This record gives sequence, structure tokens and C-alpha cells, in this order.
Amino acid sequence: MSEIGRDRRGAWRAALACMVTLSVAMGLGRFAFTPMLPIMLHEGKLELAAGGVLASLNYLGYFLGAVSCAAIGIKASSMVRGGLVATAALLVGMGLLHSFTSWGVLRTAAGVMSAWVFVFASGWGLRRLAETNAPTLAGVIYTGPGIGIAMTGLLGGALGRWGSDAGWIGLGLLAVVLIAVIWRVFDDGEHAHAAGGAAAPAPAAAPRVAGPADRSDAIWLVALYGLAGFGYIITATFLPVIARQALPGSSWPDFFWPLFGLAIIPGALIGARAPTHWDNRLLLAFAYALQALGVVLSVAWPSIAGFALGSLLLGMPFTAITLFAMRDARRLRGNAAAGLIGYATASYGVGQIVGPLFAAPLAQRTGSFQLPLLVAAAALALGAVLFALVWFKSRGAAGQ
Repeated sequence: MSEIGRDRRGAWRAALACMVTLSVAMGLGRFAFTPMLPIMLHEGKLELAAGGVLASLNYLGYFLGAVSCAAIGIKASSMVRGGLVATAALLVGMGLLHSFTSWGVLRTAAGVMSAWVFVFASGWGLRRLAETNAPTLAGVIYTGPGIGIAMTGLLGGALGRWGSDAGWIGLGLLAVVLIAVIWRVFDDGEHAHAAGGAAAPAPAAAPRVAGPADRSDAIWLVALYGLAGFGYIITATFLPVIARQALPGSSWPDFFWPLFGLAIIPGALIGARAPTHWDNRLLLAFAYALQALGVVLSVAWPSIAGFALGSLLLGMPFTAITLFAMRDARRLRGNAAAGLIGYATASYGVGQIVGPLFAAPLAQRTGSFQLPLLVAAAALALGAVLFALVWFKSRGAAGQ
């Protein structure tokens, strides 16, 4: 086989392995709670407010994992393998242990693992794609969360018919099978570095000195990225519960969460190919507006068609928003973007933590998610308007 052929095969091997890795860490480890929550509620194991606490603990774990990555000096491939094994064990643990305290510990740890695996697998995979001259396959890697979410939605509900314990254990065993399939791919992890090399999602940008306008844009990016975390997470955590309240007795609510996951896949592929000369702030404004519309549809049109279209509109920009935000951080900071990316990720994480804590108690008191969803949509719409205004203001300043 020619060297080009070997490189191409190696690039696809790395991209697909990282895709499966993110399916396990994000789709199963992080978001399996969404389809399992209504089953646990039905069994009387949880109340809605307690479910919101468990969800926020998972997002707190993700926040802590993300901000700790820069301090970890372990080889990327070892971090990925260790995080994947821990994710499978934590999923099984949810079915074997039965106290709220133990669930809280498990969901927090699962959040930490998903962040570590996401960061280190991204760094390992993107480096391998750069080494094999195939950077356009990055979009394949980031379809992984969508594929994993679709799997949890389709399999979680089916397995849960034998009870939530069987559902959690079944998802953990599925994770074991997927990990076994890709385990050997990370044998060549010597090519990848640890966390220091994991944060760069694009080819190196030229160093630049930040001016006052750049500093202002950076502040806006951090603040508005937090609105994205808050705006999507209420629907992403409670979608099956919301749909079952609106469509009692229907079998459709079990399919809206997988549909959300499937919509992430084309969104990731399209977002990764967005031309670099397109302004990231306008792309973010458009993506926020799509998600705001998706959230509003579940309130304004609580039907099968409304939830289906809302799931598509919420899912498609999910990964693209992260890609555009990271691109804008590199526009503002060049090779020194890691710090800004860290602040933005922290802001997004805070939004995710606050969302369920705000929504679940309010929904439990009022008997409806209508008000929390409207607040979430308003946050996304505000983010879209402000990103557009920041872009418009920069155009005016450039013309002076």
C-alpha cells in the first residue's frame, strides 16, 4: 500500500475511533441520564427536583473535569482508555447501587470522565489527522456525541422496560463492547501529547497582540457562551419527561431524544466545513436562533410534529456552536487561545449546572416545564441578538 493510502487509512481509523470514544463518553456516560430519568421517576426512585440535582451534579463534574485538564500530564491515549473504562463502570454502578448519595457521586464522576475523555480524545484525534494530512475528517470525530445520544435514546428506553437497573447495566455493557472494538487503535497514542496538546482544534494561528476591541469581544464571547449552556440544557436534560407530559399515552416521546442525537450528526459535519472567512459571531447568532426556535416549539406547538421539529432544530447546532466558539477564541487570541477557551468552557459549564437546578423545582411546583423552557428560549434569543450586535458594532468600528 502506498504511503498516501496508509495515511488515509490511518486518518479514518483515528477519526472513527475518536467518534466511538465520544459516543461512549458523551452519549452514554454523560447523557444516558436523559432517557433513564422518566423511567426512574415512574418507578418512584426519584422526584423531579432530585433528578435535576443529579443532572446538575453531572454537569458540575464536567465543569471540574474540563478546568482540570491543563494540570494533567498523563499521556492522552492513557487518559482516553482510563476514562472510557471508568465510564463503563460508572454506568453499571448506577444499576447496582440504589441510594441518592451514591448516584450523586457516580453522576459527578461520570461528568469528570466525559470531560477528560472529550478533551484528550479530541487532542489525540486532531493531532493524528494533522499528521496524516486529513484535517477535514474532524467533523467525523464530533458526530460521536450525536451517535451516542441516539443510541441511549433508542436502547435506554427499550432496556428500561425491564427496569432502570437493567437499563443502566445494559448501557454499561454496551460501552464495554464499544471500548473493546476501538481499544487497540490507541496503541499508537505515543504520537499524541497530554492536555497541553489537546486544546487546539484547528491548525496553529499566527500570534497576535490583543487590542481593546479584541478584549471586549473576548468578554462577550465568554458571557454569551454561558447562555448557550443554560439555553439548551433544560430541554437536553428533561426532553422525554416534557414530551410525556404533553403527549400522555403516546409512544412518540421515546423517539424525540434519539432524533435530537441524530440531528447533531449533520450539524457537526456542516459546522466543521463552514468557511473560515465567515464571521464566527454571525454563525453563533444563527445557531443560537435555531436552538431558541427549537425550544419554543415544544411550548408553542406541543404535538408530535412540534417536538420532532424542535428536536431537530435544537440538535443540529449543538456541536456547531462549540466549533464556532472555539474558532472565535483563536481569532481573538491566536496561539494563546487556550486561556480564553478555558474561560468560555467554564461559562458554558456554569450555564449547564444552573439550568436543571432552575427548571426542575419550578416544574415540580407548577406541574409544567412551560415557564423554564420560555426562559431558556429567551436566553438563547438574547445571545443571538447580542452576538449580532457585537458583530455589527465591530463592522462600524472597522469602517471608521
